[in-house]
Amino acid sequence: MKLYYGPLSGHSHRARLFLSLLGMNYEPIELNLRAGDHKTAEFLRLNSFGEVPVLDDDGTVIADSNAILVYLAKKSGTTDWLPEDPATAANIQRWLSVAAGKVAYGPCAARLITVFGYKMNAEEAIERSHALLRVMDDELRNKDWIAGTVEPSIADVALYSYIDRAPEGNVDLAAYGHVRSWLRRVEALSGFFPFRKTKAGLEAEA
Repeated sequence: MKLYYGPLSGHSHRARLFLSLLGMNYEPIELNLRAGDHKTAEFLRLNSFGEVPVLDDDGTVIADSNAILVYLAKKSGTTDWLPEDPATAANIQRWLSVAAGKVAYGPCAARLITVFGYKMNAEEAIERSHALLRVMDDELRNKDWIAGTVEPSIADVALYSYIDRAPEGNVDLAAYGHVRSWLRRVEALSGFFPFRKTKAGLEAEA
């Protein structure tokens, strides 16, 4: 099993975190995104969108970080991370959609500006981030895991990376105590794999 990833990509970290939580062996293949490794003809044959991460499981190629989470949850042979009952599975999908939408246009976008130099409206990205965090903080007020499951689910994995690194995009987490407690719960899981901090992240903690 091979995972093509970018070391500063939160989407890539989702996949690496889940592989670590599952205790699955894989070959990490680091791509230099600044050099355009993800836009080469060879990589585009794996993912025509030219995005990381991509999982190659002995010829079964899965592109998109959330799709990789679903694939690995099914491959693991247990239903711990993705329960089979319809209501729970639907609620997990709801949060996967949040990870692909509101997170991508909020904390992920804010971080793209500071870490990668993207030309976007920082004020709007930060505002969207706080709107999301207010909802998440309220959702986590009376439950440990975002989808309301007894144990963590792939929804928690999908959300963790960019929420944890939100301060790198100048999104302050100080007002969201329930979110911060949830982050610590994820980090306390056996097999947790940390997301390497960037210079922006180190400065945010200084």
